[in-house]
Amino acid sequence: MKKIICVILALALGITACLSMAGCSTNDTVENLEGEYTTEYAGTTLNVFNWALYISDGIEGSLDVNAAFEKLTGIDVNYSTYDSNEAMYGKMKSGAVAYDIVIPSDYMIQRMINEDMLREIDVTKLSNYHYIDDKYKGLYYDPDNKYSVAYNVGMVGLIYNTTLVEEAPTSWKVMWDERYTGNVLTFNNPRDAFAIAQFALNIDLNTTDIAEWNRAADYLKQQNKILQGRVMDEVFNKMESANAAIAPYYAGDFLSMQEENEDLAFVYPEEGTNIFVDAICIPENCQNYEAALMYINFLMEPEVALANAEYIYYASPNTAVVNNENYSLKDNEILYPEVEPKTQYFHDLPSDVRTHYENLWNEVILAD
Repeated sequence: MKKIICVILALALGITACLSMAGCSTNDTVENLEGEYTTEYAGTTLNVFNWALYISDGIEGSLDVNAAFEKLTGIDVNYSTYDSNEAMYGKMKSGAVAYDIVIPSDYMIQRMINEDMLREIDVTKLSNYHYIDDKYKGLYYDPDNKYSVAYNVGMVGLIYNTTLVEEAPTSWKVMWDERYTGNVLTFNNPRDAFAIAQFALNIDLNTTDIAEWNRAADYLKQQNKILQGRVMDEVFNKMESANAAIAPYYAGDFLSMQEENEDLAFVYPEEGTNIFVDAICIPENCQNYEAALMYINFLMEPEVALANAEYIYYASPNTAVVNNENYSLKDNEILYPEVEPKTQYFHDLPSDVRTHYENLWNEVILAD
């Protein structure tokens, strides 16, 4: 939505005029750098693969992180996006493109480490690494901090339109409530979609019991008659325009949606929810390793990390952000709840279990 607003403004006033205005200008300078950066790799290209809408990009006067890095180092950032871990993994596994930076979620990082898809990160060259909170180091997916640097932290919750639901939901089971037939959205990826059924049925998210995955799949098939559709980033438009009543999605993205539709509300369901860490990694087939290290260090700069936190609306693992009194989301109860909900991380699963649930997912979709 931020991008749409800026484009409309540009069309109305003329592109040249728009670029001269503070409200739609590109900010490509970081005033207070703490790390050291070189132009030694100027003229080279850094291929970055990230989630959509997951970096401050200069819209509405925000810092354009990639442009600032390019201006500082002379390195060209070739930036492309994906909308799910599975889509990212498939592209990486195909070998069609070599990326220098990728930002997967925890369980996918664990899988990529297990499959030798990631290169070790020399943290001695990351002068800003001390800003990453210790509670986001040494996590299960990278216990020795060899392959990843935390970028954002989030939880999944239930978004609902207060004008379209009869009472505030407290359980994931509302997504199976026939009163909302045709008004319910769910994730268009298997791990997140299965997790909702697993929470509702009190099944461990990381179970290796095939019978439990079958039970969750049967429950998802029952949901088909209720669903309006399966979505990823399409959820923004549908919930903001009140074209759906209920949708699960990531907490930070809810805050962005609520800015566009004040009728939207959010809850962490009583059964519990998935907590995740998205972290910066360097693929094994990286072509520009030293530039990748500089980029990671740049993302940890206090000014850059703050710009990203304010733009993306996810919880930050960077202590310079959370301790900054000017951070507007510092006390936000959705991002930093005083009483944390019950949570569970996804883990990488044995290949036979993964293959089984992926096959079940295809069955669920075909059963529509």
